[in-house]
Amino acid sequence: MRNQKAESYLREWKRNEQCAEAMLPLVGRLYREHGVIITCYGNSLVNRGPMDIINFHQAASEIAGADIKPTDSLPLLQTICSMDLAPARIDIGNMITHMRNQGANLGMADFVANELREVDTGRKSLLDKPQDVVLYGFGRIGRLVARILVGKTGSGENLRLAAIVVRKGGKDDLAKRASLLRRDSVHGDFKGSIRIDEAEQALVINGNLVHVIYSEGPDQVDYTKYGIEDALVVDNTGIWSDREGLELHLKSPGTSKVLLTAPGKGDIPNIVYGVNHEGICGMGPVLSAASCTTNAIVPVLQTVNQEFGIKSGHVESCHSFTNDQNLIDNYHKKPRRGRSAALNMVITSTGAAKAVSKAIPELEGKLTGNAVRVPTPNVSLAILKLELEEEVSVDEMNDHLLKRSLEGGLVNQIDYTNSDEVVSSDFVGNRYAAIVDSMSTITLGNSCVLYVWYDNEFGYSRQTVRILEELAGLGLQTFPKPLNGTA
Repeated sequence: MRNQKAESYLREWKRNEQCAEAMLPLVGRLYREHGVIITCYGNSLVNRGPMDIINFHQAASEIAGADIKPTDSLPLLQTICSMDLAPARIDIGNMITHMRNQGANLGMADFVANELREVDTGRKSLLDKPQDVVLYGFGRIGRLVARILVGKTGSGENLRLAAIVVRKGGKDDLAKRASLLRRDSVHGDFKGSIRIDEAEQALVINGNLVHVIYSEGPDQVDYTKYGIEDALVVDNTGIWSDREGLELHLKSPGTSKVLLTAPGKGDIPNIVYGVNHEGICGMGPVLSAASCTTNAIVPVLQTVNQEFGIKSGHVESCHSFTNDQNLIDNYHKKPRRGRSAALNMVITSTGAAKAVSKAIPELEGKLTGNAVRVPTPNVSLAILKLELEEEVSVDEMNDHLLKRSLEGGLVNQIDYTNSDEVVSSDFVGNRYAAIVDSMSTITLGNSCVLYVWYDNEFGYSRQTVRILEELAGLGLQTFPKPLNGTA
């Protein structure tokens, strides 16, 4: 006969599984009818399954020390659903924590009503019409941005992937583009529907008609012929990185702004969402989403600098190989990159450390950087060796980074792990710009070494989409508001 503890574990599991299943339609309804995104300590629950919801709650308990289960979240979510909300981002993990900390004298309904009073104003759309997005190029980043965009369609009133622009590869081009989107050797199968509409020369992705346009140059497309207006063009080809080249896109009718998914040269603003994105709508029609490494290190550097002060430092990136390297030894215009990417660690340069100053001006001239390309297809590691203005212990540094990962302005950029068993492949598909490996943190007096993982493809693509949302006017308020003025 099974002992009582075994039966207790099973009963608890069944209750949490039942509650997680009951949460799914509520999360979906809030998203599609109200534009409300429900998260649990930064992890979106939209389009997730019961096991995802259970695992997010478990992670909150293990990392944040918050004993939160789906049995706690379901009643809260039901209360939220009883309100007529405007678009917002609501974190049920933080809501429960706040309620436990300060809502002891209030019932759940009163507490929720008080926390969400700013958006309890009735459902509405943030945009008068969908914002068209065009992907110029359909490589690694382009396809991941496409996956993210069509997964965030909601009620259809937000960002709309309207077209993909490529050079035609052959008579079966549409089928091959669809196949590359559907199957990915690193990120797995696309969890959605993809059909080909030959008559429209388009892909139908989760109900979104996406025109596939063939062109030899960014100034040679009339997007208005496809019903596309004022489009945000995402250039992920890597061919143009200066203002003169990127402004060619603006000569094509139907475009309004261009976002480069690589570091921009000259006076092009390099944006790291979460750090220097405020006011980007007024920064002109040509912007850059910086690099994946810059997006990974800047949020961490900013919060460390704010809390402890950075005197100087060095950034070393162990970066997965990329398409510009050779599978086997062959000519390459850059030093060492001609050697086989699959067989070698390759020392190379990176502009990430220098680019930090574009997002955090006070760190200009304080950082050096280099990179080593390593034989993995995805997920990279940045090692930050910093000299601080004050002494700090490992616990003090980790506690600070943990808090910033849970609440405040960088919750969508900084993730945190306290496992000493994780390796790079564990972070494939991670939606954050950076994941702090707390078990590897080293301090000695004023010196500190931080290890920061990042999915250089998916995490960076999520940052790109966040910039697109900001440009479109889709920035959402996050609730509950941080405690103790957390920035």
